[in-house]
Amino acid sequence: MTGGFGGVGARLRARVPEWWAGAWRWALFAVGLVIAVYLFLDRGISGGVIAAAAIACLVIGAALTRAEPMAIALMATPALFIVERVGLGVGDLTVSDVALAAAFGTAILLGRNDFSPPMRAMLWLNLIYQFASLMTVIVNPFTQNTVEWVHAWLLVSGALIAGWGIGRAGKARVAFILIHAMVVVIAIGTIFTAIGYWQQGDLLKAVYPEWPWMMHKNFAGGMLAFGAFLAYVNPDWARLDRRWTRFAFWFFLVALGLTQSRQAAIGLVVALLIFTLRQGAAKHVLMVIVLVVPGIILIILSVRDQIESQNRFNSVYQRLDWIREVYALWKHSPIFGHGLRYWYVTPGTNFQPPQAELEVLASTGIVGLLGFIIMWVGFLVVLWRMHPQFGLLALGMVLSRIVQAQFDLFWVASQVSVPFFIAGICLGAQALAHERDPDTGFWAPEKVRVRRAEGRIEQRRRARLPGQREGAHV
Repeated sequence: MTGGFGGVGARLRARVPEWWAGAWRWALFAVGLVIAVYLFLDRGISGGVIAAAAIACLVIGAALTRAEPMAIALMATPALFIVERVGLGVGDLTVSDVALAAAFGTAILLGRNDFSPPMRAMLWLNLIYQFASLMTVIVNPFTQNTVEWVHAWLLVSGALIAGWGIGRAGKARVAFILIHAMVVVIAIGTIFTAIGYWQQGDLLKAVYPEWPWMMHKNFAGGMLAFGAFLAYVNPDWARLDRRWTRFAFWFFLVALGLTQSRQAAIGLVVALLIFTLRQGAAKHVLMVIVLVVPGIILIILSVRDQIESQNRFNSVYQRLDWIREVYALWKHSPIFGHGLRYWYVTPGTNFQPPQAELEVLASTGIVGLLGFIIMWVGFLVVLWRMHPQFGLLALGMVLSRIVQAQFDLFWVASQVSVPFFIAGICLGAQALAHERDPDTGFWAPEKVRVRRAEGRIEQRRRARLPGQREGAHV
């Protein structure tokens, strides 16, 4: 009898994961249906069609979960680029936030969470910032502060884990194809909007895409910059056709130029330079220079023209005014700040600070800023030390984002989650490669670091030789 009961218990334990996956899938079906109906009936077709379509894709992913555990995460990937509001009330969430939460939940429940050393390091670094910013949540108790604290963690660690689940499951190629497809849609919308401007005689106007949804030029520019860098790097393990990625790179670059998003262009330029230098590929240096020099000249001329125009309402002067106002506000609470999303509740401050460190300083004070700097420096160090085969793409994506944020808003849903999502895919794909071939290390090979150190020593030695010979001659 005992053996019989033991056999039944074993069978029950074996079936529980299957039952749980089924119950969770049907629950998501019900939630998705309720939300879609709400969006159509309460907000109207014009406001909710994009959001409802994205949620419908998540429901389809739920239906496919039985055959493919990462189906929801993959179906959520295109929705990460949609910044339409879902209108659910709490925190004014976007479609991107909902999709990221679904992908994160899938990765946690159905994915493999045997995190690699680089992945664990990234998660711990984000936890340092979360702990530092928790102080302002305690000191400034209001709803938006608490919601944004969770949201900020989801945008970084949640995106890393969601991407990890996809890469670890061997679905990096599918995810990258979906990302390319969404950036193509944004590029097409940008170009068609530009054609409309030209027909009206506005040949030099910055493009704010109007299709498939309304987008700010800096959002569209940021997404196009991420897509261009992904197409340019095109790692071998992604198995994407190089003819396509070469075309996509130039296509995205043209659309990026039409948006005239300076911060996105600067972020892409820095990522390309670091990628080329880190890889040591001399053949790419000339092409990067050809792209970089004209871009830098155009950006400098554009900023100079705005300064010389003396128009107090252009982007340069507006940012300077905002910076002065934020600095004056910060001085009233320098240690712990005024709380995340303080501009929702503090009278006279109805704007988000236009620079990353300034926003963190005003929101979380000196304590939070210290945690933010530790987190970002740590991110770049970890990704720099990773094996270049997987680390270069992740490094460029994350670096591009922090560079963009030196000139614009930082905590914006897609603009934070997308680069960390791609970085998570790289980390997961690396763990999968290591599992298949244990000789594939997580960190850059020691011989590479030794070779670089020897190269620097040789350069210094050669630099000293002329002086030494001159001294000997004298």
